[in-house]
Amino acid sequence: MKRIEESLQQRILVIDGAMGTMIQRHKLSEADYRGERFKDWHCDVKGNNDLLNITQPEIIIGIHQQYLDAGADIIETNTFSSTTIAMADYEMQSLAKELNVAAARCAREAIARSGKTAWVAGAFGPLNKTLSLSPDVNNPGFRAVTFDEVVAAYYEQVVGLVEGGVDILLIETIFDTLNAKAAIYAIKKYFHEQQREPLPIMISGTITDASGRTLSGQTLEAFYTSVMHARPLCIGLNCALGAKEMRPYIEELSQLASCYVSAYPNAGLPNAMGEYDERPEDTGHYLEEWAREKFVNIVGGCCGTTPDHIRHIAEHVKGLTPRPLPHVEKTIPVTA
Repeated sequence: MKRIEESLQQRILVIDGAMGTMIQRHKLSEADYRGERFKDWHCDVKGNNDLLNITQPEIIIGIHQQYLDAGADIIETNTFSSTTIAMADYEMQSLAKELNVAAARCAREAIARSGKTAWVAGAFGPLNKTLSLSPDVNNPGFRAVTFDEVVAAYYEQVVGLVEGGVDILLIETIFDTLNAKAAIYAIKKYFHEQQREPLPIMISGTITDASGRTLSGQTLEAFYTSVMHARPLCIGLNCALGAKEMRPYIEELSQLASCYVSAYPNAGLPNAMGEYDERPEDTGHYLEEWAREKFVNIVGGCCGTTPDHIRHIAEHVKGLTPRPLPHVEKTIPVTA
């Protein structure tokens, strides 16, 4: 299959939209989530969307197919919470690897059925525990998890995603860069130990508000500097903000980054009911503007976006020239 780097040099690629938004449309019951295999599970599992990779694979494949039909070039695995740490909420830690394998295979099956050329990005979520912040306001030094535990959780996720056949590894929705660094370390460790050619890495952070910082307090430039040792295929932003609010940060990142730049914002900001109202054509216009300004190489949608949003985005950026990679001069150290 054509290497993604070649395509990025030629055109703007489109990544898919929200998985959770599409799953909600199915209005699944507790029994739907459990399926036959987990019908007697000892605690509730409704809301464990990653479990659907095993219990309702046709739903996940169908969602992937809708995004492919809408014009997505990259589809993300349904593995935002497929780690031992996140699965502890459902006491399903032992399923972590299996969930990742199943998710990757769902995505691969969707591409096979579509007959299209597309890439599968194995998605690493930010975890529900953070290495940089204390969950106890009375004990700022307390951490609910250690760096080594986070590395071990992400390592198992790498194993499952690679076994399932992903093309890219995507560390996304990063609000704590130390968690992301643990994911990077786990990925590098895996490929070094397995003596395999590493897969491309995509990194996507989250600016949480108008301060221009991540939740753990880093500025965009500090975040970029902190993760560039991973030599990612691209770096970008997703979630938290709509396109209108994300624009200045994408512009800044496009000037900072020596690699490709990605952006997949929410469908605007949530309303009072927590729902997203931005129309697909509006999202498409925003991202078309970024493309014309040469800010981006990969565009798509996050929370609240649907295949309709992705279709409009794909139509609006079609034929536009991607952001060129900057020429970075190598400096020669001066010796006395």
